[in-house]
Amino acid sequence: MPTGLSALERPSRLVPGDRVAVVAPSGPVPPDRLDAGLALLRGWDVEPVVFPHVRERGARLPYLAGGDAERARDLEDAWCDDTIAAVLCARGGFGAQRVVDLVDWERMGRATPKVFVGYSDATALHEAIATRLGVATLYGPMVAAEVFGTDAATQAHLRATLFEPESVRSLGSPAAHTLAPGRAAGVTVGGCLTLVTTDLGTPAGRTTFAGGVLALEDVGLDPYELDRGLTQLARAGVLDGVAGIVLGSLAGYEPYEDLRAALVERLAPLGVPVVDEFGFGHGPSALTVPLGVPCVLDADACTLTFDVPALA
Repeated sequence: MPTGLSALERPSRLVPGDRVAVVAPSGPVPPDRLDAGLALLRGWDVEPVVFPHVRERGARLPYLAGGDAERARDLEDAWCDDTIAAVLCARGGFGAQRVVDLVDWERMGRATPKVFVGYSDATALHEAIATRLGVATLYGPMVAAEVFGTDAATQAHLRATLFEPESVRSLGSPAAHTLAPGRAAGVTVGGCLTLVTTDLGTPAGRTTFAGGVLALEDVGLDPYELDRGLTQLARAGVLDGVAGIVLGSLAGYEPYEDLRAALVERLAPLGVPVVDEFGFGHGPSALTVPLGVPCVLDADACTLTFDVPALA
């Protein structure tokens, strides 16, 4: 089972006419946003296939999109369907961790690798797909996420990554800042800070990010919560040997300078390049970031450049 930070297998890019699965491994999906997202996908000349339990809500636990077993079955069946080219998460919230251990990873490992897209709570699935299947994924906007339905730049970047990934090998953001200078080469890893920390110690969790370029983002964290998450990663030893760090959106708290103070306090002592406000995750506009793909982080220029396209 692949566990290291070597480059992962890249699935094939999408082509017009492809069928793409929409699954809901986490929270319940707003119907209007889902319908709007499906319409956007159809406009890209792909056929979205909404899996059976996407529109459900948990009876006892209404913060889940139906039962754990049903959500896991949708994910597994979508991945193992040879007529499906990509698996797109409908939304985040909470619940992906509950399905990770219910999925038949051996069955999924026998299937042809395919594109997987999601962010936030989907971090648990990104990690599991990386460590159990050895497949690169896309940390990007979800079908029923507000940012996908409302922001043209978010839509355009995801579409380019899916269909013409060589056109978006170099990422940057006009809002990005250098927290620690330098250049670093490594394989991208990470996701939502809260999910990365809560994945520690689980069967799919990493024991090290050594040699990796760690991409982190989150939403609604107070400075002490941000500090606590980064401190947990440091205490667990997973930051030892990390090559560089790129921080996406930390939306939901003002003033940002309070968050930046915590970032500098926790990350500067690592002595590696660090960039913040890079524009992926829970922001009003979001880049799509490949995970499991080799890259170079240039903290002075605030760019993340991939050695190869995100998809084959």
